[in-house]
Amino acid sequence: MPVVSEALLLSLLRGTVDAVVQRDGADMTARQTAVLLAVYLQDEPQTVRGLAAALRVSKPAVTRAIDRLAALELVVRRDDPRDGRSILLQRTAAGMGYMRELGGIMTDVVRSLSPGSAGRLAA
Repeated sequence: MPVVSEALLLSLLRGTVDAVVQRDGADMTARQTAVLLAVYLQDEPQTVRGLAAALRVSKPAVTRAIDRLAALELVVRRDDPRDGRSILLQRTAAGMGYMRELGGIMTDVVRSLSPGSAGRLAA
């Protein structure tokens, strides 16, 4: 695995966060973003319990993040047909659009970095 400098990673994070807060739309917390990424980057359905364990935060903290994401229509709650006590999170068209936008922002930031550093991130 290629070694990427801390400074380069921080530049990518800074550029991405700056672009996200400058765009039109709702702001999300780091926890809300982490939950959204977990839902969209995992193929299997996500539960509150599973997300809390994966993120190492409490179930109420994940529930609050999901409440916000659901209000923004980035995820939808569905009953788990295998376990009536459990809720599954589903992706939405709006959420998929947000993830494409975020990916585009990150790509633009990588391209804006110096040519040598952008190659190290893309490797």
